[in-house]
Amino acid sequence: MEVMEQINDFSDERNKSWCVHCGEWIGNVKISRDHVPSKSLVLKPYPENLPVVLICETCNGKFSPDEEYLSAFLSCVLTGSTKPDIQKIPRAKRILQNSQKLRARIEKSKTEYKTIGGDTQTIWKPEYDRIKRVIVKNARGHAYFEYGEPMLEEPSHVSTVPLDSLTEQERNEFETVDFGGLFPEVGSRMMTRVLTGQDLSDGWIMVQDGVYRYSVVQQGRILVRSVLCEYLATEVFWNY
Repeated sequence: MEVMEQINDFSDERNKSWCVHCGEWIGNVKISRDHVPSKSLVLKPYPENLPVVLICETCNGKFSPDEEYLSAFLSCVLTGSTKPDIQKIPRAKRILQNSQKLRARIEKSKTEYKTIGGDTQTIWKPEYDRIKRVIVKNARGHAYFEYGEPMLEEPSHVSTVPLDSLTEQERNEFETVDFGGLFPEVGSRMMTRVLTGQDLSDGWIMVQDGVYRYSVVQQGRILVRSVLCEYLATEVFWNY
């Protein structure tokens, strides 16, 4: 089992009074432990000390269908098929077996064509709004967990692209985690990581090798990036 370090948070307690997704006063609702990243995006056995934030129970439940969709869609793209028994992500096998409707929707999003050389290429068209909701949900959780910052507003920018579609320059810019010579807020988990190197690799927080990694930078804004299965690159940022 992979292990993430247990890091204490000493950021401003006043920022922990709301659900980071709906803004509801946390003392007025049933609370739930939400894993960031979503457990549907990592493999069993889950890493020990997987990051957790407290949100309202209603919000935690409403993301589940989209999280299942993203897990299944990503697996189908990586596998090249919607057949349950050959999925590369084990959870996707169960999801596709249990929902013929979802499997049919994902299959419908697939287009195959012949190249000039006679090879068969496949293009998958995702339901972007569903993927966006999960990416933003996790980005909010990462910002909250690492910096104690509740990002209640809509982000200024959200993008999701396959890593392989980036140019060399774009890939280098994406992979570079630049704190701008500034230390994160004193007391935040990110400050501890920067000082100790816990779970960090070139500025990236490693959740599960080859499965999920993310970075969070605060420079007049919050910028959150993640990489899923070393295939899908995501970026979410909030301007102040």
